[in-house]
Amino acid sequence: MRMPLKGAGTGLALALSASIALPAAIGAQTPDTVRATIDAASRSDAVTRHAYGMFIEPIGGLVARSLWAEMLDDRKFYYPVVTAAKDVPPPPNPEGRPGVIYRKWRPIGSDDAVEMDTSDPFVGNQSPKVTVSSKEVRGFGQSGIGIAEGKRYVGHLWLSGDPGVHVQVALAWGKGRSDRQIESLDTPRPGWQKVEFAFSPKTGTSDARLEITGTGTGAFRVDAISLMPDDNIDGWRADTTAIARSLNSGMWRLPGGNFLSDWDWHGALGPRDKRAPMFDHAWSAMQPNDLGMDEWMKLTQILGVDPYVTVNAGLGDAHSAAEEVEYLNGPATSEWGAKRAANGHPEPYAVKYWNIGNEPYGWWQIGRTTLDYFMIKHNRFAEAMRAVDPSIVLIGSGAMPDQLKPRDAKENPSLDSIRHKFGTEEDWTGGLFAKAWGNFDGVSEHWYDAAERRPDAPADAELMEYARSPSNQVRMKAEIWDVYRQRFPRIDKDNIFLSIDEYAYFGGANLKSALAYAMVMQEMLRHTDFLKMSAFTTGASTMDITPTASVLNSTGLVFKLYGEHFGEGTVPLTVTGNSPQPEPRHPVGYDHPQVRAGSPTYPLDIIAALGPGGKSLRIGLVNATFQKQSADLTFEGLSVVGAGKRWVLTGKSVDASNKVGAPAQVTITGSEAMPQEGALSVPPISIVVYEFPLAS
Repeated sequence: MRMPLKGAGTGLALALSASIALPAAIGAQTPDTVRATIDAASRSDAVTRHAYGMFIEPIGGLVARSLWAEMLDDRKFYYPVVTAAKDVPPPPNPEGRPGVIYRKWRPIGSDDAVEMDTSDPFVGNQSPKVTVSSKEVRGFGQSGIGIAEGKRYVGHLWLSGDPGVHVQVALAWGKGRSDRQIESLDTPRPGWQKVEFAFSPKTGTSDARLEITGTGTGAFRVDAISLMPDDNIDGWRADTTAIARSLNSGMWRLPGGNFLSDWDWHGALGPRDKRAPMFDHAWSAMQPNDLGMDEWMKLTQILGVDPYVTVNAGLGDAHSAAEEVEYLNGPATSEWGAKRAANGHPEPYAVKYWNIGNEPYGWWQIGRTTLDYFMIKHNRFAEAMRAVDPSIVLIGSGAMPDQLKPRDAKENPSLDSIRHKFGTEEDWTGGLFAKAWGNFDGVSEHWYDAAERRPDAPADAELMEYARSPSNQVRMKAEIWDVYRQRFPRIDKDNIFLSIDEYAYFGGANLKSALAYAMVMQEMLRHTDFLKMSAFTTGASTMDITPTASVLNSTGLVFKLYGEHFGEGTVPLTVTGNSPQPEPRHPVGYDHPQVRAGSPTYPLDIIAALGPGGKSLRIGLVNATFQKQSADLTFEGLSVVGAGKRWVLTGKSVDASNKVGAPAQVTITGSEAMPQEGALSVPPISIVVYEFPLAS
């Protein structure tokens, strides 16, 4: 039944002022009037809670310098306290990745003021020991710490030593005597004791110094030093987690990532100070091991999201994975549930979603193996994990043939170019379907795209092709999924779903990339019949973050906009049109799928959905051009009644961005929208969402 607004053939007009003077038309072959039809009878599955998830991984200091509140590097002294000239470089990554640069502890007083004591370390292999002198103050310190004026910082350290030593800890924010706060510590004893301190700096700086020094006679040892803002939430930053809560993520995939394949979760249990630091060979980086599964679960609780846990199927084994399931989900009467309870968490975390392994197909992955061997491994993991908790949802680590190719191969894949790969070693998703059926509920896929330079393209064409590129990654997954449906008809019968739980478009966070991510969101919303989960790399990449402040960046605004208006319970509707997406006019580079994502409404990209309960119509439009665009909309099976609302995400230029300490250049502005006859109009370089009430 056809029920257009105000009679057949009528469009919807929402006039928007375009106050930005920008270059001329894009020059693509488009009809004089772009027409689109929204069909209420042709709909997809409702959007799930997990459509706008996040992925997070402790790559070096990524988490430590964004979401985690600890302000000190190497707080457990994995590295010795020496002068810069004596620094020992980290071991090289097997694949040649550069190591992460950390702030180092440096001696104070003399170059040999500190020795590393290995006879009775507090944690790990060594603790710094300082033998004091009557001639100079001796100790060690770390600089380059960011602090804010008037904010309170709390800390602690573990201390042992001779009673004749007087130990002080100081926070310095300048070079003058008055530019520091000094706290005297309790008299050392032979055994390790925890000593707490706090600071309230009078001036903010990005180069504060924490110093631990001693005078008197004898020696003292220090270890497991910590310094955090007083408003931290069980070790997590209050400001960044508050922003992350606003993203409507629904789910966070954690704790990795390549890191995971070299990490034993057992080593990060119990008191954080007593967990030995470890070296992450995946990223050639030291980790203090402060982030264990209890901390990750706390993060998901703070954010109000479901945890999606990936287990180590690199160097890990099925027995360890089963123990992890029991630790997180088992009753307190079980062996590992009892250990969880002893660590202060008597109630099970009830983690539902589990991923077996991270990119085990990749040449870059620790523990990589062949497809056949990994299918044996996957099946053993699945059986062991479900034996502990049969209710868990298992997601296998797949990789479609568009992703897999020889290490140095350069390819822009199409369905025809990859067809010969199906059922081979370059088809890990097909391998799951063929060799692990019954041992997974969903399949994980990852994609990454890099922004290309198109120096010969006019500005309008360059912007459009930049914005369209990453959404083609999603469309390619959808077209390949249709191939699998033909090859394995049980996919739909058994409700096997896809989880794109790592993805990113490299190239910075500004309005230009926001337009691209909006097209990615809209393409994912076209495939909710099988695409049930996604996780953006990384949760911290939605913000601009300094050591003392944070703001939502342009990428984060896209997630906020779509999460609020096309979130859980909305039902995507089919949008047809008279202007198909054209082939790229300036193709460059490789790893760009040869498909055409987007709605047939070029140069606009349009989606539509029913709001929860079917009481409203929501329309999303992306205009990645420098001109105002318009489309004549017709509705089938829908009747819009009364005024609605409009939200516009835009900025003054494609380079607009949001940075800490500066006015926001990319914003979302809401206003009332009145339906009237004519064409729907969209401002240049903008993302627009409308919502209108529907007749009941």
